[in-house]
Amino acid sequence: MSLDLLSTPTATEPWTDPAAYWTALSRAVEGLSGPIATLSLPALRYNALDMVVRAGGVPIRLASKSVRVRGAIDATLALAGYRGILAFTLPEALWLAETHDDVVLGYPTADRAALSTLVADERAARCITLMVDDPAQLDLVDAVAAPGSRPEIRVAIDADASWRAPGLGHIGVFRSPVHEPGDVAALGRTIAARPGFSLVGLMMYEAQIAGQGDATGSGDAVIRWMQRRSGAELRQRRSEIVAALRDVAPLEFVNGGGTGSLEYTASDQSVTELTAGSGLFAGHLFDGYRAFQPAPAAAFSLEVVRKPAPDIATVLGGGWIASGPPVASRQPLPVWPAGLQTVPREGAGEVQTPLRGEAARDLRVGDRVWFRHAKSGELAERVDRYHLIDGDAIVGELPTYRGEGRTFL
Repeated sequence: MSLDLLSTPTATEPWTDPAAYWTALSRAVEGLSGPIATLSLPALRYNALDMVVRAGGVPIRLASKSVRVRGAIDATLALAGYRGILAFTLPEALWLAETHDDVVLGYPTADRAALSTLVADERAARCITLMVDDPAQLDLVDAVAAPGSRPEIRVAIDADASWRAPGLGHIGVFRSPVHEPGDVAALGRTIAARPGFSLVGLMMYEAQIAGQGDATGSGDAVIRWMQRRSGAELRQRRSEIVAALRDVAPLEFVNGGGTGSLEYTASDQSVTELTAGSGLFAGHLFDGYRAFQPAPAAAFSLEVVRKPAPDIATVLGGGWIASGPPVASRQPLPVWPAGLQTVPREGAGEVQTPLRGEAARDLRVGDRVWFRHAKSGELAERVDRYHLIDGDAIVGELPTYRGEGRTFL
């Protein structure tokens, strides 16, 4: 189906009343069996428009890995304030470029088969920008097709945005090997000197700001201190990197940020576009941020299949763990009925998940329990469709990548 996120503007915020919200979802799917994934249209609209407001007029490039539903990607990009896609694999970028003309690959690729397809397709080469942080990645492209035998390949540099804190060391994620302005400029000159490549952009993702909640518990004061210090350092360094690269090539874009840092990154005058995607579906990892409170747009529901004890209800499935460190926050979160928790020694299981709590005493075989995934896009790898819910009714469905027969990573 075609999804129009502006067709019915959000007038209320039903998710602020959890009992009414999750009960309405249960009524909507009561005729269905098995694991069910849902998208609330009012919540999805709210999140999409709220991110535009938070971006303050800076265009948002949509991170497809955090959605993985082509219908939702298309609908979001139809909104003013969104422009272009940040893809996560080259095969995915090639697929999306069949219908979109601005796809930046957010990560380096070593997929020779996909590179062969890219260099053989002049339109795809115009629409897709590869991400690099090492001349070896250029060598790989040249090994697939020499510069004179292929279209010019658009590339952007991924520069490290982590904070190398005095006395503390590396704070952030381990991505690019180029960190200092001189190192990034040297790589830019290498690219500019290589036949068959065009340097068009820069990306710097500040995970220690965008991906770290600052309202999660007792350590919040330390997190906020770190983010202030890191943000100040990054603003200066990114400005120097952009200035150095603009002496090498006329950059089309400077990309930064993520759902968790839209306000901060938009205020950086050296940035021309933001990246966000997770905030659309709002996995529960985004519950711990002061700056915004996204609506729980995506959820999934599992059926109770047995009662091993009066205060335990076991649902079928549930082991849909998010990527990242193997900690409790990566587990799916049971949200309705309220008060249920996984059993520490079992967690969320491959085939079954026991849930303990007073609410389990009222659950019967065949009842449903609602969960939220920790991350936003990874749920789509477990289901073939999302049922679209408005109020207490199913109003349509959208296939996930998996539902369209695509498994990119």
